Amino acid sequence: MGTGSTIRLTRRGRVALIAIGAVVAGTAVAVPLLTSDGEEDTRPESLAIPEGRRAAQIYQAVDEALALPAGTTGKALGKARLKLPVDAEGNPEGYLFPATYPLKDATPEKLLTAMVDTANRRFNGAPVAAGAERNAMNVYQAVTIASIVQSEAATEPDMGKVARVVFNRLERGMPLQMDSTLNYALNRSTLDTTVKDTKIDSPYNSYRRMGLPPTPIANPGEAAMRAAISPTPGDWLYFVTVKPGDTRFTADHREHRRNVAESDKYRRAAPDASATAQAKR
Repeated sequence: MGTGSTIRLTRRGRVALIAIGAVVAGTAVAVPLLTSDGEEDTRPESLAIPEGRRAAQIYQAVDEALALPAGTTGKALGKARLKLPVDAEGNPEGYLFPATYPLKDATPEKLLTAMVDTANRRFNGAPVAAGAERNAMNVYQAVTIASIVQSEAATEPDMGKVARVVFNRLERGMPLQMDSTLNYALNRSTLDTTVKDTKIDSPYNSYRRMGLPPTPIANPGEAAMRAAISPTPGDWLYFVTVKPGDTRFTADHREHRRNVAESDKYRRAAPDASATAQAKR
């Protein structure tokens, strides 16, 4: 929490596995090859995109995997002709599906197309489409909620509860107040949101803006999508991770204040242990 005098209503349940600006959006399987001078050349055979990575991180990972100049994949968006929903307005955030993609004969356009096509197959089928309709939203809105869930929840069981907090707040006309949306706006990953952060002028500032952010804030996996269309029943409006493995959900603001105070006490006592434990997810 940013200051002692302000109680934030929610807090990200985990630390992202990235340092700001670092490229860790994918992992590759190296394949030994022989170069023309007889030396061994190790090149990646595939690229694995983990759940929760942002589009910008994925572009960087593709550039690195294909040994391309930085920024090449981002510039390839226009040529890729991706089959995105109208609401996306050409922005593939949320639709670069987390999976492992082969790199043989790959180009940025081919990889981006494969990711979006995979997302469309997973998202536009009966379970997700019907689940979105059941909750009075379209698939793009469900993906947006799933991206918040993916970014906020520490564990899969917590995903359904985080989704329920989102729904409960939307239904009550409350701002979402999710730190993950601020982190997206500021292109960072941190648990230390300040009062100043909550006042930034951005459509992704869910402390000041009502409703969902204009786009997804990450690329969610199947577990987060399931949570978004079938949230766990409950009346929760607040949650905070007190320590790794202990995220507390409540509908009572005073109880939440006590939980936040306990979380702050734990982080002051063992900040390095807390961050390390969460970063190992």
